Amino acid sequence: MHTTEPIRFFFGANTPQGFYGFHETDLYDARDGWIAFLIKSGAGTGKSTFMRRLWNTAYNKGIVGEAICCSSDPASLDAIRFPAQKVCVIDATAPHILEPVAYGECEQLVPFGCCLKSSLCEDTASWFEEADACAAGHARCCRLMGATAGLLENNRRLQDTALRHDKIATTARRLAEKEFGVARRHGGHELRRFLSAVTPQGHLFLADTVTALCPKLYVLEDEYGAAASRFLTVLREELLTRGKALITCPCPLDPHRKLDHLLVPSEGVAFITANSYHKLGGPVYRRIHAARFTEGGSLPASKQQLRFNRRAASELLREAAAHAADAKTHHDRMEARHTAHMDWELWKQLAADAEERFVSVLEARTAQNH
Repeated sequence: MHTTEPIRFFFGANTPQGFYGFHETDLYDARDGWIAFLIKSGAGTGKSTFMRRLWNTAYNKGIVGEAICCSSDPASLDAIRFPAQKVCVIDATAPHILEPVAYGECEQLVPFGCCLKSSLCEDTASWFEEADACAAGHARCCRLMGATAGLLENNRRLQDTALRHDKIATTARRLAEKEFGVARRHGGHELRRFLSAVTPQGHLFLADTVTALCPKLYVLEDEYGAAASRFLTVLREELLTRGKALITCPCPLDPHRKLDHLLVPSEGVAFITANSYHKLGGPVYRRIHAARFTEGGSLPASKQQLRFNRRAASELLREAAAHAADAKTHHDRMEARHTAHMDWELWKQLAADAEERFVSVLEARTAQNH
């Protein structure tokens, strides 16, 4: 689907367990005809600049794909993907390291690292000081996210005691049948992405991506998340049995257990959890309120605790974002050090060569699709 704005996701983010991402499994499939350009280099060596250049080149040719933002700096790119052409360009360095599985057949390397001058080795101690401080900032961010997750999980448990799980499941299955027809009883396909992350700018929700991909929006109004996550879990199973291609978006505070959103771009339909952390503007197709799944329409007499947990969680998330910002400050210094020691003339040569190869593959595959 062509849109006037880039489709943006995060493929990794800080979580209570540390950095967690889907880069190893959900960016490209070497056995399914993908071509991946893997950039190998350090901070401040022009990786994001190069990807933005390729993105603009593709966009000017009328080809729009998926931009993967860095959760540590949302203005920076970690990858760009063009699913219709099965072509992608990826920052394949830490913390999202990727190694070729079929070099020369599927992957090509873009070795910007060789543009760093050897004079860098004269003072590595200062670089490690910045690297250690950056890692410590991220570690503090993750610990605070863990404390936040504990408070919000307590709220979900309180909500869960009052939920009608049978009613949630029945409603989700009926909606799946109404929107997508009867089950075809064979497996669909799923990509995992984060639509939100704790960033140096605070908790960021990429709402524009939802409206760009899916004009038909079902919004699950649920401040605490237990009803919406259960609803989406049942719905996900129903859609996969119908052979649908999904983008599932887990919660970065609990990526293994809690779903926040489901997108079905091929059908233009999305199911979005809406609350204080995920706010959507504009019209929606239908709103489904968590209260309809709650015994008596409201939660038990624990509202004071629920409010306390929410306020405390918001404060902790602000502190987590502050430590993410501190980590970025140290990372920026690492970038500046490398930028000052780059052979930019050599970089231009490598970038031009890689861009020529990228454009050749992208144009050829675009022509094949037509």
